[in-house]
Amino acid sequence: MAEKTYSENWKDYELIDAGNERKLERWGNIVTIRPERQAYFKPGMPVEEWNEIAHLEFVPKGNSAGSWFTRQTLPDGDWKIQYKELTFLLETTKFKHVGLFPEQASNWNLIANHLSPGMKMLNLFAYTGAASVVGKSKGAEVTHVDSVKQLISWAKSNMEASGLNDIRWMHEDAMKFAQRELKRGNLYHLIVMDPPAWGIGANKEKWKIEQKLEELIEIASQLLHSGGLLILNTYSPKVKLKEINYFAKKHFKKVEASELWKKTFTEKDMFFGHLLRAYK
Repeated sequence: MAEKTYSENWKDYELIDAGNERKLERWGNIVTIRPERQAYFKPGMPVEEWNEIAHLEFVPKGNSAGSWFTRQTLPDGDWKIQYKELTFLLETTKFKHVGLFPEQASNWNLIANHLSPGMKMLNLFAYTGAASVVGKSKGAEVTHVDSVKQLISWAKSNMEASGLNDIRWMHEDAMKFAQRELKRGNLYHLIVMDPPAWGIGANKEKWKIEQKLEELIEIASQLLHSGGLLILNTYSPKVKLKEINYFAKKHFKKVEASELWKKTFTEKDMFFGHLLRAYK
């Protein structure tokens, strides 16, 4: 039986309910309904109650894209939520996401506890930069790497909204950047990576995470100081926890591999992928 790590709700975020392949969430004072394949069970609340309290619902069209349906008038002003002393800006996208993966809160806490002023952190596949902002808030020297320019702009806005500055932004393929850092001999105290199911390599070749997983873990181990920490998340169903554990134990002294879960307000358990925390 795999070990489970549970991520908690916080004041501005709540996983209210889930079921029938959807989830009901509160982000500040806005409630959303979004598709969720892991919610294969029956919801704890009647659908009429979901519809009554939701402001927005994402309706998928095809395998990934879709559109948002407004169920009730939205509050005035920018859509933003607080996480402790930090501020994250949210917005609807055509891929059901709103710019934040709240189940990562347990990792944000670990990042905050691991870092101290002057330490170096590398965030690969960094998305809208929540982990980067957490690291910067602890006085770390943070390098944020993502291949999508719009996401880097979003991450910069999160940094500024949180009253921070001087994150190092790298608009580049994460794997390619990590390989270059290895050649340059640069080392970090913390590496965070949340690789997608697939990506495009340095020579424009398409790669899949199950093919690159061991290489990513090995490179991370070589980029870390002794005592450094790797936090890796993957949502890909093609990657097994036992594989993550096996690869990590080849390169790290201490390995904690687990499944990431969240519990809804209605006491439903929902799976959010695999989590690796490995210490060099």
